[in-house]
Amino acid sequence: MSGKYVFTKGLKELRFLFCQTSEQSAPTRTFINRAYPTMKKHNPHTPIMIREASGTEPRVYARYDLGKEKSEALAGLSDAQIEERITNLVKQSS
Repeated sequence: MSGKYVFTKGLKELRFLFCQTSEQSAPTRTFINRAYPTMKKHNPHTPIMIREASGTEPRVYARYDLGKEKSEALAGLSDAQIEERITNLVKQSS
C-alpha cells in the first residue's frame, strides 16, 4: 500500500469532501481512516485536507502545479475503488 501513496512532486494538495454521517460517504470515511496515516507519513509536506459537511457528496480534488485541478466523484464506490481512484490522481503530474 505504501508505494501507492507516494505523491508526485507536481501534486500540491489533496482535498477530500464528504458528509460525516451519510451512508453514501461511509466508504470514503473508512478509506481515510485507513489510508491517511500512510499518505501523510510518505508525504509530510503535502497538505491532505479533509472537509466534512452535512449532505455533501463524497469527492476528492487533487491540485497540481500552476493551479491545475482534477476531481473524482467517490459516491457509490467501494473502499478498493476509492483507493484506485486516489492512486491514479496522486500519480498524475497535471
